[in-house]
Amino acid sequence: MQIQLPKPLQPMFSPPPSPSNTIFMDFSSGNKALDTLDLSDTLQMNRFVFGQMEAAGATYGFGGYLEDRAIYRRSTHFTPSDGPARSIHLGVDIWVKAGSPVFLPLAGKVHSFQVNDTYGDYGPTIIMEHTLPGQTLYTLYGHLSPDSLQDLVQGKTFRAGEELCRVGDFPVNGDWPPHLHFQLITDMMGNTGDFPGVCLPEEKQAYKVLCPDPIVFFPELHR
Repeated sequence: MQIQLPKPLQPMFSPPPSPSNTIFMDFSSGNKALDTLDLSDTLQMNRFVFGQMEAAGATYGFGGYLEDRAIYRRSTHFTPSDGPARSIHLGVDIWVKAGSPVFLPLAGKVHSFQVNDTYGDYGPTIIMEHTLPGQTLYTLYGHLSPDSLQDLVQGKTFRAGEELCRVGDFPVNGDWPPHLHFQLITDMMGNTGDFPGVCLPEEKQAYKVLCPDPIVFFPELHR
């Protein structure tokens, strides 16, 4: 789906992610380095993520859109014992230190927010609604700090470039190494405060339409 975004977009982080300060991270099932990790151990996973970033001299780790991921084996939220496993990631992750501020790239209003506190879920979550030429777009911000939800009300407006939230730390962020899950949504399908961020492999094409690639919000990384 073609999204008509205003230009220039406001950067979501300061400094903005760029090739000089960002590494692309691979959490796909094909990454054999993940086979050596106990994915249920958040401290071990945190050392793995930030160890890679430190070795590369990077401020950010980035990636994950439509990635078929092994890391969801850590939680029954994605791999229930009585059903098929979800593994296709529908947004991008920006791995960065806890407490890092996140700035709104587009003017918008609060659609909904809540704490999704199942182990492995989003933790504190905000969904914003944006009016674009000929369409409405929603942006989801997951794995936030609890205080990011303070003073929020449905319909509250934010200017482009205004601080919206901060990246949360584990365990309150869904028990993940600190990062922002950022996702585009074209139809909320009646959801509030939550939206699937991971789907079944057979649902990939349908969700690809509902959740376009967020890379357009990171122009310096857009290849």
